[in-house]
Amino acid sequence: MEDNFFERVYAIAKQIPEGKVTSYGAIAKALGTARSARMVGWAMNASHNRQDIPAHRVVNRKGLLSGKHHFEGTNLMQQLLENEGIKVVDNKIIDFEKFFWEPKQITLF
Repeated sequence: MEDNFFERVYAIAKQIPEGKVTSYGAIAKALGTARSARMVGWAMNASHNRQDIPAHRVVNRKGLLSGKHHFEGTNLMQQLLENEGIKVVDNKIIDFEKFFWEPKQITLF
């Protein structure tokens, strides 16, 4: 089940537009498993060897870069976001609501 769940998470993460972010909880809610935000986090942490998953665009519900220590280098997650026009100060996205992308509820499998 875990692999299937992770693939469903990745299917949503791939839809996040450049210059936008979403949260672990928003992805969990879109999957119909609203209480599984932590598992979404595990899926994102496991995706770092995949170039097709924009894991840097998934943050916590307050806009904090809570997964940044899973990226190579000290500020890679922040640099990737800033390259897309998202300003980050003290590991938090400025104007988080402006950049937030709400995933649509999906049923994939």
